[in-house]
Amino acid sequence: MDSADIQAETVRQENIHRILEAAERLFKHYGYSKTNVADIAKDLGMSPANIYRFFSSKSEIHRALADRLLNSGRAVALENAARPVSAAERIRDHFLQQHAITVETLLHENKVHEMVIVAIQEQWSVIEDHIMQMRAIVAGIIREGIVAGEFRAQDADAAAECLCDSTVTLCHPQIIAECLIENRRTTPADLVDFAIRALK
Repeated sequence: MDSADIQAETVRQENIHRILEAAERLFKHYGYSKTNVADIAKDLGMSPANIYRFFSSKSEIHRALADRLLNSGRAVALENAARPVSAAERIRDHFLQQHAITVETLLHENKVHEMVIVAIQEQWSVIEDHIMQMRAIVAGIIREGIVAGEFRAQDADAAAECLCDSTVTLCHPQIIAECLIENRRTTPADLVDFAIRALK
């Protein structure tokens, strides 16, 4: 790639970033369903046709935003997985951190919650990829715990799938929203500790 191509790609990425920033701001303020491509274009001082040079539809913009949002959660998970502490502590913190991110980012901002629900209902590949990558992170921690003697010998991938499934109430926006209005005796930490005991 020569310098002209590099410069063109840099400009392209800058425009994509501007579009996503404007779209996220408008989606948060007005809601996903009440915002259209023309609104995003107006906010940026450009024509809708210019938006379509980078994204084919509002849905594609939404998909890119969902991917960006999920990437931030994965970054936290990767940082936690690399910490020099026990596997049990990392697994415990993994689920509690992801729960906190979901509650604070997705549920306390209702318009963001709407965006995530639409993404889940559409069953977009970015959601499926996120679930698989997060499961792989957990499997890696379990594998290290087995080697260290913290956990019994077992199939780390299967254990990670079971662990993630059993704690889904901590990370799934729709389930969390329902659980928050119920009178529950147990805390997220209680659930995670209970699940971790199954690994030992």
